[in-house]
Parts: sequence; structure tokens; C-alpha cells
Amino acid sequence: MLQHPQFDPVALQIGPIAVHWYGLMYLLGFAAVWLLGRRRIRQGRSTFTLRDLEDIIFYSVIGVIVGGRLGYTLVYKTSYYLAHPLEIFYLWEGGMSFHGGLVGVIVALLWYAHSRGRHLLDVADFIAPMVPLGLAAGRWGNFINGELWGRPTDLPWGMVFPYADAAARHPSQLYQMALEGLLLFALLWWYSSKPRRRGQVSGVFLAGYGVARFLVEFTREPDAFLGLLVGGLSMGQLLSIPMIVAGILILWKSAERSYPEQTS
Repeated sequence: MLQHPQFDPVALQIGPIAVHWYGLMYLLGFAAVWLLGRRRIRQGRSTFTLRDLEDIIFYSVIGVIVGGRLGYTLVYKTSYYLAHPLEIFYLWEGGMSFHGGLVGVIVALLWYAHSRGRHLLDVADFIAPMVPLGLAAGRWGNFINGELWGRPTDLPWGMVFPYADAAARHPSQLYQMALEGLLLFALLWWYSSKPRRRGQVSGVFLAGYGVARFLVEFTREPDAFLGLLVGGLSMGQLLSIPMIVAGILILWKSAERSYPEQTS
């Protein structure tokens, strides 16, 4: 049985200003997208420019923050935030939804694509291979904070999270970092290294993330205020099912249509 290291959530304190590790993980995630995107552009493997990349990241940051926060407040704790609407803006207290952030990013990229005369799937195919490293950074931030812990387990690597209780639990944040982050990144980076039809890279991302999240949720402790829902599934699993279906449909449509091969 392992003990959670209980990291100090504050990475740097300068007077009254506190820089939290979780916030730094967000910055690290976007920095990874920027560096990988620059590499792909400079290798001549994309029709996008460095200015395009910077604009896409800017719109995506807005989409992640707005969509992630609204997704959490409207899906997970609706009644509480209806009673305390001003607390929706208390971002420093935590509470972000990946699925809400994804919707926010899709809306932001749709706006970007429309304003630039681009096809949404071309933009998504370009950015999708870099996203999992950002997700991995976010899950590492969850682990540092000792939050979103797993269900009790008697496996040798079970970990005690003091903010939960004295039970050994799955370090599900690390499972998610490995599956949704590192493994999905390796798959997408390899898959997108060759020209693919429009939408295929995006389809693999959606289906791959959905499957990884659905599986890891079996080891993750459900939110106490929600518990298990329909069919004994968690909210994360129910929200992942549409992602899997959407990814499969995009792959199916991409395969049957005679789109030219894309280089993003």
C-alpha cells in the first residue's frame, strides 16, 4: 500500500499571489500543443502556418475555460450553482469538466474555421494529435492535488489519499494520464504521421479518448453528489458513450466518401 505524497498545491508564492500546480499544468499542456504544432508545421507536414497555430490555441484556451466550467456547473452540480450563480466565476475553487471543455473547444474551432474559410475537420485533424499531452498534464495536476481519486482496491499499488479516507485506492489519475494522455498521444502521433482522409484523425481521437475514459471510470470513485447512474455507470462513462459513437461515425463517413487525402 502506497501513500499519496501530499504535494503542496501551491507551486510558487509571491506575496499575496499564489501560483498553483494545477494552473501550471494547464500552461504546460498548451505549451506542449504549441511546440508539437510548430514542429509539424516546420517539417512541412501541415498546410497551417505558425500564425494559424497561435490563433487556434488562443481560441482553444477560451473554449476550454468557458466550456469546461459551464459543463461542470450545468451537468455535475446544476442545483448548487443555480442557487449560487456568482460562484460559477470562482475558477480558483476548481470544478472543470473535460466533456464540457471539449464542446467549448469544438465551438471555438468552428468559429475559427468559419472565419478563416477552413473546414472544421481539417482544423480538428491538425490539432487533435497534440491534445493528449495536454490531457496528460492535466491528470498529473489532479494527482498533485490529491483529487479525483479511485475506488478502493487491494492491489499492491493501491494508494491512500488523505483527502478521501484511510482506504487504499486506485491512483486513477495516473491511469488516465497513461491511457487518455500518453498512450492516446502515441497512437495519434503515429496515425497522423501519414496522410489521412478528412476527419479520420479526429475520429480516432474521439473514439480513443471515449474508450479510454470509459474503461478508467471503472476504477475511479464516482462523484459523491452523483454516485452511479443509469445501468451502474458513472456520469463520465455516460458522457463518453456519445464520443465513441461520434468518433466511429466520423471514421465511417470518412472511409466511404471520396475525399482527397489530407495533410492538415
